[in-house]
Amino acid sequence: MVASPVPRLRPSLKRRGPGLSLERELWDAGAEVVVGVDEVGRGAWAGPITVGAAVVPRDRRVYKVRDSKLLNEAEREALFTRVAEWCRSWGVGHASAAECDELGMSGAQRLAARRAIEALGASPGEVLVDGNWDFVGGARRIVGGDRTSLSIAAASILAKVTRDRLMRSEAGHFPGYNFEANKGYPCPVHKAGLQAMGPSAIHRRSWVFMDYLMWNGLERFRRPGLHPELPFDA
Repeated sequence: MVASPVPRLRPSLKRRGPGLSLERELWDAGAEVVVGVDEVGRGAWAGPITVGAAVVPRDRRVYKVRDSKLLNEAEREALFTRVAEWCRSWGVGHASAAECDELGMSGAQRLAARRAIEALGASPGEVLVDGNWDFVGGARRIVGGDRTSLSIAAASILAKVTRDRLMRSEAGHFPGYNFEANKGYPCPVHKAGLQAMGPSAIHRRSWVFMDYLMWNGLERFRRPGLHPELPFDA
């Protein structure tokens, strides 16, 4: 597959991007495999939560990699193949909407992370996680890591593009929710679709939006033992 040309960075993105200082510190300390991990989809109303894991090489660079949230869709798509081919190994793991309901978001995020790590085909020496919560177990938490660590930024692109493609493919099966544009996140068209048709098979039915549908043909999913006022466990 021939990679699409990567557009020139917009002026707002030309400031110093993520680097390898964190990774080099761990490599120098003896960690052979350093994995960057990031998630996407936690705040969506439909579709999976997705976790990306990336192991980048020590001696080669791919330029223009940034936190996926800073890039537009065309930029992320253009970078995806380059990043995937550049990584020593990478993996993406999902936890479905049903698993989000059954396990709660914390459990679903851990499950997706485990699946992503397993997909690497390599045993991690150290794991870098974006944010202040270690949803992998034994990882180093890096607040703002997707803007400072090249491994985490790469993982963010791999996770975001993979999930976006999945949601675009689901749009044809569930017309009326505009999944091709909103990727399962709340927006006016998505909310209107829910009011008109109710939830689809890939909606997270434990979410609080279920309580506010005009027609209430389906009750909100509640896991046994979960406080009735909470949509999910944080």
